[in-house]
Amino acid sequence: GALQPIADLGEISRRAGVLLLVDAAQTAGVCPIHMEAMGIHLLAAPGHKGLLGPQGTGVLLVDPAVELRPIREGGTGAHSRSLEQPAVFPEGFESGTLNVPGIAGLAAGVAFLAAESVAAVRRRELELSTALLEGLRAIPGVTVYGPERPEDRIGVVAFNLEGMDPGEVEARLDEEFGVVGRAGLHCNPGAHAALGTLDRGGAMRLSPGYFTTMAEIEAAVKGVERIAQG
Repeated sequence: GALQPIADLGEISRRAGVLLLVDAAQTAGVCPIHMEAMGIHLLAAPGHKGLLGPQGTGVLLVDPAVELRPIREGGTGAHSRSLEQPAVFPEGFESGTLNVPGIAGLAAGVAFLAAESVAAVRRRELELSTALLEGLRAIPGVTVYGPERPEDRIGVVAFNLEGMDPGEVEARLDEEFGVVGRAGLHCNPGAHAALGTLDRGGAMRLSPGYFTTMAEIEAAVKGVERIAQG
């Protein structure tokens, strides 16, 4: 859940004369991002997380000064008479039939965010994650990973209960308390190796979002507390 110093990395990239590609999987739609100010050349994000779109969608934002070459070629529905892949952007990178229903859903999610504002989403997430962090840290036997200050992180809270497999915690929270989270390595075994949680199967993760209520946060904390008590 730690926020990375992207602007600092952008400055380092600028001095080195290299491009900066940012994976904004957990921050797009949740934290304000300014590509030019932060020195970002390419920004990739899935549609189904903070952008509130359906699964199977995503975006790649590209600085106009960056030249890319497609890795997949085929029918694009544009320049059909040509045997060459279109050189125009974005058609040259959108071979095949597009996921129109998914794109429409993603557009609706982005429109909602534009109306609410990303800053408002960030404030709400900070409020919820602060309550979750404080509640979990007060439970004996619970280890919470990541930065201490909520301002230095996003609403992704990973933790473990002493002596318990994270998969068991996930199952019990779901079955006994109706709290849905995710246990495991979270597509990042390297991070868990650094945390020292790789050999125990990773960690349990709870991720409050814009539509999460404070009552749900309290229910999650109470559920973890009950499980920790045995």
